[in-house]
Amino acid sequence: MHHVLDMPIDAAQARALRVGDTVTLRRTLFGIRDATLIHMFDRARRTHLALAGHAVIHTAPNVHRVPVSAEAPVGYAPFCIGTTTSMRMERFTDALMRREGVRLIVGKGGMGPQTLAAFAEQGGAYLAIVGGAAALETTWIERIDDIDLDDLHPESLWKFAIRDFGPLLVGMDSHGGSLFADVQRDVAGRRDAVIASLGAA
Repeated sequence: MHHVLDMPIDAAQARALRVGDTVTLRRTLFGIRDATLIHMFDRARRTHLALAGHAVIHTAPNVHRVPVSAEAPVGYAPFCIGTTTSMRMERFTDALMRREGVRLIVGKGGMGPQTLAAFAEQGGAYLAIVGGAAALETTWIERIDDIDLDDLHPESLWKFAIRDFGPLLVGMDSHGGSLFADVQRDVAGRRDAVIASLGAA
């Protein structure tokens, strides 16, 4: 099933997403990365940006400084908005959802059991994007509407205005589904079979 989501969304909308579904996001997307999360949760920094009900993408975007205008209200223009590997940020998912109200995470490579548990408890999902698709992703971003924690640049907290961001694949859902865990189990089973066939078990 394909879902078109006008952000922000509620828990019921997040729980309606199932592994294997596809999603297109509209209106708003927030950019976040390791340093942002470390400062927000390990160092107790707060943001003026309202993340409740929204999606975050794991990114440290390549942007250009430009004069402030209607097209660049905070003086930044998107140049190349890529996605980084998500697993490094596993330990922050529960706090990000619980304190800030985030519903969806966009990234590559998937996340682990702590994230799956947070999704199940609070209603969320992981939306996977193909690695190396930064040029395409950037065309889905209309402008940078706001920014916070910019002393961490480029790992600031970014607010992007987006247009039809997707389709993205639901890789983890709030019902215990994880394409990434499925692949790991399949690979482990195949590895064991290969080792046994070689008489090396």
